[in-house]
Amino acid sequence: MLLPYLRAGLDVDGCDVSADMIGACREKAAREGLSPNLYVQPMHELDLPRRYRTIFVCGAFGLGSNRDQDFQALKRFHEYLEPGGTLLLDIEVPYADARQWKYWLKDDRASLPEATRPPGERRLASDGAEYALRSRIVELDPLSQQVTLEMHAERWRDGTLEAEEDHTLNIGLYFRNELLLMLERTGFANVVVHGEHTEAEPTSNDDFLVFVAKK
Repeated sequence: MLLPYLRAGLDVDGCDVSADMIGACREKAAREGLSPNLYVQPMHELDLPRRYRTIFVCGAFGLGSNRDQDFQALKRFHEYLEPGGTLLLDIEVPYADARQWKYWLKDDRASLPEATRPPGERRLASDGAEYALRSRIVELDPLSQQVTLEMHAERWRDGTLEAEEDHTLNIGLYFRNELLLMLERTGFANVVVHGEHTEAEPTSNDDFLVFVAKK
């Protein structure tokens, strides 16, 4: 999202918990003669030098954090918005993923962890290497509304496996009304919810919800 906004002439900064992702973003921006302010920080520890009219959180809320940290992240977003500023935040609803949703039932949950899945499809990247990613669910706790994934990543070059890594990722699962309450408790007002990254009213058939909240 950052580069198209910069190309359009908007004043935009970027933040990610991953130094590698920030490095990749910086390299892509430099190839276009752009030099944005980029910060390596988790959302719940934002420490930025200025305030913003708009904060976008796209596909990242609840990833690799716990509920206390997510609540703190919302407080930080509120703090770093100018008066009247807007937070836009999206989530994938917990029932959108049929593979994952079945493990909310205890009988199905007893079969976890999932078996190792086949290697993922390799995709060519701008650095000339091919990357593949696969995951399996190792735990789902409906009480804490958290799923734990085991991630396996591979880098291939000229048909040879060059590197591979395994990581564990915890994801917090949120429903609409819970997140509405959290936004209210962290000081946001006039919250509007849209379905599927459009301006349409949300329905129970939507996989994604977008929250538009005012400071």
